Amino acid sequence: AATKLASAEKLMYFCTDQLGLEQDFEQKQMPDGKLLVDGFLLCVDVSRGMNRNFDDQLKFVSNLYNQLAKTKKPVVVVLTKCDEGVERYIRDAHAFALSKKNLQVVETSARSNVNVDLAFGTLVQLVDRSRGKAKIIPYFEALKQQSQQIAAAKDKYEWLVSRIVKSHNEAWPNVSRKMLPSPEYQDYVYLEGTQKAKKLFLQHVHRLKQEHVERRRKMYLALLPQAFDALIPDLDEIDHLGRAKVEKLLEAKPDFLKWFVVLEETPWDATSHVDDVENERIPFDLLETPPAEQLYEAHLEKLRNERKRAEMRRAFRENLETSPFITPGKPWEEARSFIMNEDFYAWLEESVYMDIYGKHQKQIIDKAKEEFQELLLEYSELFYELELDAKPSKEKMGVIQDVLGEEQRFKALQKLQAERDALILKHIHFVYHPTKETCPSCPGCVDSKVEQLLGSRFVRPSERNQKNLLLDSGVDRINLVILGKDGLARELANEIRALCTSDDKYVIEGKMYELSLRPIEGNVRLPVNAFQTPTFQPHGCLCLYNSKESLSYVVESIEKSRESTLGRRDNHPVPLPLTLVLVNKRGDASGETLHSLIQQGQQIASKLQCVFLDPASAGIGYGRNINERQIGQVLKGLLDSKRNLNLVGCAPSIKELADADLRIVVCLMCGDPFGADDVLPALLQAQAYRPGGGGSVLLE
Repeated sequence: AATKLASAEKLMYFCTDQLGLEQDFEQKQMPDGKLLVDGFLLCVDVSRGMNRNFDDQLKFVSNLYNQLAKTKKPVVVVLTKCDEGVERYIRDAHAFALSKKNLQVVETSARSNVNVDLAFGTLVQLVDRSRGKAKIIPYFEALKQQSQQIAAAKDKYEWLVSRIVKSHNEAWPNVSRKMLPSPEYQDYVYLEGTQKAKKLFLQHVHRLKQEHVERRRKMYLALLPQAFDALIPDLDEIDHLGRAKVEKLLEAKPDFLKWFVVLEETPWDATSHVDDVENERIPFDLLETPPAEQLYEAHLEKLRNERKRAEMRRAFRENLETSPFITPGKPWEEARSFIMNEDFYAWLEESVYMDIYGKHQKQIIDKAKEEFQELLLEYSELFYELELDAKPSKEKMGVIQDVLGEEQRFKALQKLQAERDALILKHIHFVYHPTKETCPSCPGCVDSKVEQLLGSRFVRPSERNQKNLLLDSGVDRINLVILGKDGLARELANEIRALCTSDDKYVIEGKMYELSLRPIEGNVRLPVNAFQTPTFQPHGCLCLYNSKESLSYVVESIEKSRESTLGRRDNHPVPLPLTLVLVNKRGDASGETLHSLIQQGQQIASKLQCVFLDPASAGIGYGRNINERQIGQVLKGLLDSKRNLNLVGCAPSIKELADADLRIVVCLMCGDPFGADDVLPALLQAQAYRPGGGGSVLLE
């Protein structure tokens, strides 16, 4: 039950701060007449007061107690200001209480609100014996308990604030109304008061704003390098300027307002711009902060390094062009020691130099091949005495090499002997069977260029329906030869089939295509390993290798397949599209380096005039480093080639050629810079012409 406490009469009035007027008032320790009081709290100040003797205070308290004892009412000794208490004073006060019939003593602090309720509760229990006896807790133990209670209440209140207040723009009146029904808010206000609750709210709001400002600052600083790259990418423009001039230069740029905003007030984090989340432009005054200055210095350093790296790349290319040690076909491992120095290694990764070296090698190899082809043309008499099958014997090849061996253009390809021999054989085939497939300038052969020009400009009306039927009937099927040694072809065929549907359909760009695979791993001259059979017409060939031996097998097989089609002038088959892929198994113990195999593959691809696919990155494909993207790339290329073939028109009959009113013969040299693309368009622009056979044009 609640107990009502009342103090209708003051026993005495003491005040030491009344300018010495205390003696002007009557000093009474007890009122006259009947005393309507049920109990007394006898307060003792145990703090160290100025100009006050504690012993005198204790004498006064002792005298006062003697007066209270006469009333036979309960008395509780209350030690006040224990938060500033003196240990001796507290000890003496306890001794006093013990000497007075063991009075109850409660240590309190009004400022810390410790044991205040306990003092009144103890007195009430003495007045009303029916109530349970209150446990008197020493001040420091009570202070510890209260601190723990306040800390727990504070944690709950802070959780409540963090759950309700999400924006740094929230105001205390609105938030306090929202929190009023919550027990977390009520408990903390009861213990600490509204002002401390408001203070914690303001601290939380301040923290939210700092976090918001920091997020915006990080966003601006992340955009700043991009702004520098867009507005001041030229080192010569800013290398000699100070910060103030750089800022003026930025303001003068046409795209300045795309990246920056100039605020009327500063700093930016104290303006409304910080809350404009739709506007991500960088406050211009941010450039004056140390992090922005560091980013500008980093931008300068990056431009200087880029210039230095460009200089190193240029110097390296010049070194390659002037070095007598760099010859066509020389591997990077052999050339590196002759052309690399410490400056090159300090500024660029070796992979960059390898890329430059690879491009340089391609240039000098192509040039050496062109010069070697010119050499072969100059020595045409060497090839007149061959048999009609154009297959020179080993002795004849030896004679050819002996005659050409002293020529510098022959020696230039000494590290590419296989390709040099292939060029000789190709030249022999061209001499005896001059077709666009054997032309040294292929794919720049004039015959091919003329066919492309005519095919792109004319479609026969009489054959349009036939072509559409061919396109519709055959374009949904892809026949692919997979050529590889030692199980490469079979393994990849199985992997591709695993990607197909149950009825051998493969999805390319959202459309289903029937896919037929023919893996070949043996001698292609045998019927069982032939590219083409009565029931299988290939649309392309995927060539796989993982070593020098398997690469040689691919080259020999392709040459044998092509040789089987040479010499038949009544049939000019379209070259089978080839794709060469390195499928080195990860963890292979071969001593060949990956770069060496790639370089050899690129050289062979150039020789075979086919596509070379770089190997897939480790860890993303199948067991042999080829992934689904590469397979899709190969099949899409074959599909495009197949569509182009279906659009080529058929040749006219001899009668059509004989009926022409005007025949024009144009002689063009294969590989001439002034080619068919420059000559024929003028003849083909008129609507009265249509294509004839053998690269001719008919006048209608």
